[in-house]
Amino acid sequence: MSTPKVVSELLARSNKLGAEPRFTNYAGGNTSAKGVLANPATGKDTTVLWVKGSGGDLGTLKEAGLAALDLEKFKDLVNVYPGVEREDEMVALFDYCAFGKGGAAPSIDTSMHGLVEFDHVDHLHPDSIIALATSKGGKKLTAECFGEEILWVDWRRPGFQLGLDMAKIAKENPKAKGCVLGGHGLTTWGVTSKECEERSIWAITKAEEFIKAKGKADPFGKKESKYAPLDSAKRKERAAALAPYLRGIASKDVRMLGSFTDNDVVLDFLQGSKLMALAALGTSCPDHFLRTKISPMVLDTKPDAPLDEVIKRANELHAEYRKNYAAYYDRNAKKDSPAMRGADPLVILVPGVGMFTYGKDKQTARVAGEFYINAINVMRGAEALSTYAPIAESEKFRIEYWDLEEAKLKRMPKPKPLAGKIALVTGAASGLGKATAERLAAEGACVVVADRDLEGATKLATELGGKDKAIAVAMDVTSEDAIADAMAQTMLAFGGIDIVVNNAGISIAKPITETTVADWDLQLDIMARGSFLVSREAAKALKAQGMGGDIIYISSKNSVFAGSNNVAYGATKAAQSHQVRLLAVELGEFGIRVNGINPDGVVKGSGIFAGGWGANRAKQYGVEESKLGEFYAQRTILKKEVLPEHIAAAVFVILGGDLTLTTGLHIPVDGGVAAAFLR
Repeated sequence: MSTPKVVSELLARSNKLGAEPRFTNYAGGNTSAKGVLANPATGKDTTVLWVKGSGGDLGTLKEAGLAALDLEKFKDLVNVYPGVEREDEMVALFDYCAFGKGGAAPSIDTSMHGLVEFDHVDHLHPDSIIALATSKGGKKLTAECFGEEILWVDWRRPGFQLGLDMAKIAKENPKAKGCVLGGHGLTTWGVTSKECEERSIWAITKAEEFIKAKGKADPFGKKESKYAPLDSAKRKERAAALAPYLRGIASKDVRMLGSFTDNDVVLDFLQGSKLMALAALGTSCPDHFLRTKISPMVLDTKPDAPLDEVIKRANELHAEYRKNYAAYYDRNAKKDSPAMRGADPLVILVPGVGMFTYGKDKQTARVAGEFYINAINVMRGAEALSTYAPIAESEKFRIEYWDLEEAKLKRMPKPKPLAGKIALVTGAASGLGKATAERLAAEGACVVVADRDLEGATKLATELGGKDKAIAVAMDVTSEDAIADAMAQTMLAFGGIDIVVNNAGISIAKPITETTVADWDLQLDIMARGSFLVSREAAKALKAQGMGGDIIYISSKNSVFAGSNNVAYGATKAAQSHQVRLLAVELGEFGIRVNGINPDGVVKGSGIFAGGWGANRAKQYGVEESKLGEFYAQRTILKKEVLPEHIAAAVFVILGGDLTLTTGLHIPVDGGVAAAFLR
């Protein structure tokens, strides 16, 4: 069945509005259209309401993201409406009005779209409009800005009654093009999709111009010199140093991933004398505080204060934040309210440095930051015009702990085993490292693809899903500076680290009489020294987070098996193997587990074998290089060839959640080599 023209127009309008941050925030707002279709079951024409479904994003909306409802059935819901005290019951009835099958679940705002007597309706969350909606005297300011063309509706929680109120205004005010919803956003309507879109953009632009013409020049107050931003490089350096400590703070109740920004909007807000007062008032638009909590934690230390002083103060503020959030919950919770979901901040503001935001995955953490920037813009506009006056605390609580929101959370799919974890894999652009990075990403981890081959690492990171799933970093494991820089990039990208896989390696196979000092030093530098350096930097971050973690060494069968003509390689692998035992003992008290994998004979996809080791080994054993994998397999007990994905699977076994009390272990993945059995 082809897409009806009215739906195509709706999708085009939605995508245009949703792609522009001036018009609405990510996943914020909803749009709708009404049209006539023949009902296949009856052959009769039916007026259908198409509306963006719950949880979708306008900018990327497709037809599958629309809910389709029989409009006449939907309007009949007015006859069974039990009143505002029980309006949440109406959402369950929306399903009985569905037209056809499939489609998205209708959102709470569906009533607004279905009951307003216009074929096209937009509901958006533009910063400029919410600035009016959250200003003291917002109703008067709205009238001054728009006259009778855009009217005012006092704050009301989204629901059926708000839909009835909006329908009444639209019917009784023929000159009106829409409404400003107090504390919330904008709704416009039109006879055609084009008219509705034009009215939305016109209203948003007019509000922007009104604020610019009428507003004060210093809405955030005078700039505090003690909170002047550090220069860009120092901001990044301080942010990377703070990141693991702050992630630990944000993850006391639930493990979180982080995001960081130090853009000009944030830094300007953080330097204003009104920072503390405005931050304490919190956000207002329901979309905002659902993702940011009602208010952020503000770290009130000087940007260049000694790090230990900053961490001490952060922990003090965290204890205070948790106490205040619990008090907020206790003040507002009813007997039937959902349990408190956690008292840690989702937004941490650091004057002179930037903003850290948190969420269950990277996208959620990043979007939380985008939403708080929306909130900053709203506060700027409201303070420029008047005084910022968000909705009451009790109303915020009603939204945050709404039964409908709780039901939405319960519908979320079960997270993957490594969801919320951040993994750095060295030598990850090819071979065993690549297979391991792919497996960890598939199991839900965010992955840092570290390799000297930045081009290959970047290609893999893109394949794994891009910046919200994976990043590429250039890393030469023989360079302390390169390792420190890669760790800093990891902190800034994802907020911390949970897993390190020491995989980078080479092999130079020669008799001892032909092994040069350069051969020896190179192998030890990359594998023994390199693994030590990577583990050392990772251990610093893991200890700072206080959340435990895992370090895994990809060692070798050769760490315990004395093969010929590879003294440098074997000795290096033995050094790696003992690092596992030493670090397991040292780091265990911090909940950090250290384990190893001992592969053998991984020929296909192996960077080491492709780099000349394979040809050397094949020559030594008198077989064709292309047959080397089969040759190795026949030496094993199981007679099976070992592949990179088998190594990746062993890594996941350690990390997957069933071996939580295992540390200091080496797992052979070699098809069974009796001479390499651990004793």
